[in-house]
Amino acid sequence: MTGVLPVVILHWNRPDRCVGTVARFLAQELDGGVRVVVVDNGSTPEALGCVRAGLPLGAELVELPRNRGFGPGANAGFRHVLAHPQPDDRGWVALAPHDAEPAPDCLARMLAAVDERPRAGLACADFGDGATPIVDPYFGGILAPATVAEGWQPAGHPHGTLMLARRQVLEEVGLFDERYFAYCEEADLALRAKAAGWETGLIRGAIVVNPDLGTRIAVIDYLQLRNTLLLVREHYGRYHALIRWLLAVGQLAAGLASPARRGPYWDPRARARALVDHARNRYGAPPLSIQDRPR
Repeated sequence: MTGVLPVVILHWNRPDRCVGTVARFLAQELDGGVRVVVVDNGSTPEALGCVRAGLPLGAELVELPRNRGFGPGANAGFRHVLAHPQPDDRGWVALAPHDAEPAPDCLARMLAAVDERPRAGLACADFGDGATPIVDPYFGGILAPATVAEGWQPAGHPHGTLMLARRQVLEEVGLFDERYFAYCEEADLALRAKAAGWETGLIRGAIVVNPDLGTRIAVIDYLQLRNTLLLVREHYGRYHALIRWLLAVGQLAAGLASPARRGPYWDPRARARALVDHARNRYGAPPLSIQDRPR
């Protein structure tokens, strides 16, 4: 399949990174080229002005009044692409954050792999780490070892550093569930797509890197735990979610007692608040008390 590939790039307060990422996507070795849509997720006026000034002619800009999170911001880009189709669109939409760095042949490799699979609905690029994202009924999104060296690797869900979504999947299954705000929304979408008969894969050899961690540790810890509980409950039921909640309580207690048992993202107040908010069905943006915690 040939044609132009729409690429949604989500930006928040990193204009230099964003402009560089736009340039990398425009330079992709891809027949038909790309159509860049930048979604500004409520950046400061200064950062937004730098993005406006730095975008090349033809790049489209969608401006949101506040930071709505990864999933809702991506949805704004998806809706823009779906509402403004072009005759030569490929039928796929790519999504990446403002700091994604794809190899020059990344998109071409991804599209070559999905074009061979009529039921491919979602796909992501390869970090080169030999890991595959899968979904566990109790632990949500986790990683498993690779089973192929090149091309299509079946996966439980795509990662958001660079993913492809078939237009038909977005129209049939829907967009990201905006309750997640960030983290786990890709797994939720993939599980909904799987239930509708679509496949998800990771394309080995289509390399992308994501060098920047711009989110506070407390926010990551909060969202990953709260959203994992939501994901497990929505797709595997309340029993699985209760077991996961109790395990999280035990992990919190163990981490407080023994620093050696803490994970790479550890903030006890954020974890405790995640457990409480899930029990209260509070989702969306993290509380300001979590967002304001030091890195």
